[in-house]
Amino acid sequence: MSTLDTGITLFRTASRRVWAANNWMGNAFKGWMPTGLYARALLIMIVPMVVLQSVVTFVFMERHWNTVTRHLSAAVVQDIASLIDVYQTYPQDKERAQLRRIAQQRLQMLVDFLPVGDLPPPGPKPFFSLLDQTLSVELGRKIGKPFWIDTVGRSNQVEIRIQLEDAVMRIFALRSAAYASNSEIFIFWMLGTSSILLIVSVLFLRNQIKPILRLADAAESFGKGREAPNFRPRGAREVRRAAHAFLEMKARIERSIEQRTAMLAGVSHDLRTILTRFKLELELIGDSPEVDGMRRDVDEMSGMLEDYLAFARGDSGEHAQPTDMATALEELRSDAERNGHASTVAFHGLPVLTVKPAAFKRCLANLVSNAARHADAISITGHRDHRYLTVTIDDDGPGIPAGMREEVFKPFLRLDGARNQDEGGTGLGLAIARDIARSHGGDITLGDSPMGGLRATVRIPV
Repeated sequence: MSTLDTGITLFRTASRRVWAANNWMGNAFKGWMPTGLYARALLIMIVPMVVLQSVVTFVFMERHWNTVTRHLSAAVVQDIASLIDVYQTYPQDKERAQLRRIAQQRLQMLVDFLPVGDLPPPGPKPFFSLLDQTLSVELGRKIGKPFWIDTVGRSNQVEIRIQLEDAVMRIFALRSAAYASNSEIFIFWMLGTSSILLIVSVLFLRNQIKPILRLADAAESFGKGREAPNFRPRGAREVRRAAHAFLEMKARIERSIEQRTAMLAGVSHDLRTILTRFKLELELIGDSPEVDGMRRDVDEMSGMLEDYLAFARGDSGEHAQPTDMATALEELRSDAERNGHASTVAFHGLPVLTVKPAAFKRCLANLVSNAARHADAISITGHRDHRYLTVTIDDDGPGIPAGMREEVFKPFLRLDGARNQDEGGTGLGLAIARDIARSHGGDITLGDSPMGGLRATVRIPV
């Protein structure tokens, strides 16, 4: 392998590793990110504010406080050095009264002298020890004698002890004279302005997010076949534009459904007129085996016509309203028992929820009739929680093979040998049921039943 090929291989390996590391970091970062638009928008505003204030605080403390504190500490150390020079130059002031007077009146310091001895051990340093560091540097550079400082013991004073030849000089200086002590004011203003900006941001974002939430609720209600009568475009220009587009789309869909319903109503009327004429003509012919067969054919054509129109028409025109599902399931059980099938029903949770009652009952009735056609025992169970209504219909029939459970929902599909053969039917029962369930925002799935047959599960959001 040439050097060029080796370099290309190493480059590709490194690129794959960088890509894998980037994906890992991206996935880990996504896990910490909020999922809601409100939280993300608020985070977008808060993070730059925190970063900006952190940078400003660091620059201010590192530059301004450091510089000002260094100058103030240098001035205090110069005053102490001057007092030491006066003490050593004028020994005739044995009581040091003049030195104390000058220090107190001119320099605002308290000075006294202790007997010669060892300096106290260094005390604990504060977490923010800028004053200690600055004073230590200035004392070592300008005085050059052993010293001990305490910036913690007294809140408004700094104690400094300096080892002289015949005494220990103790000085109490004002903290404000050696340290720029306006950090509290700065932090107060920083937190105060940040809180005000955060409150304004929260109120502003809530007003901007509300129209988006209303649009989402209206779209969700429309998907479930419900109306949102109080919805109207609000908010920013882009949100209003999206709301207008949704209303126009909703109007086009409703207009298309109305046109299709009107057309189907006309077709239904014409076909029913012809079928009615056939029935009258058959009644006039009289009774015979041939006429009875023709009557059965006409009745079958009427049933097929009703199924076709029901599938094409869907559940349009019906409005959603509160419905007692426990009562509806009990009616399905009674219908199944009247047709000679052993049935049980149970419902758990609050029974009242908003659906299109006639359409949803037709959905469940199609599933129950499909079970009754191929089984002897039927079990109907309803369960409602805070998110979904789930209705399961179990039977002890032959069931449907797992590979065919999605195929049976196709319109007009009749599989030979399968339980949806729908003897004498049109093959539209399951297709109509799924169409109604999906118009409510849910779906229908098929599975194995504990009773040994088929389980049909209807699940819609509440």
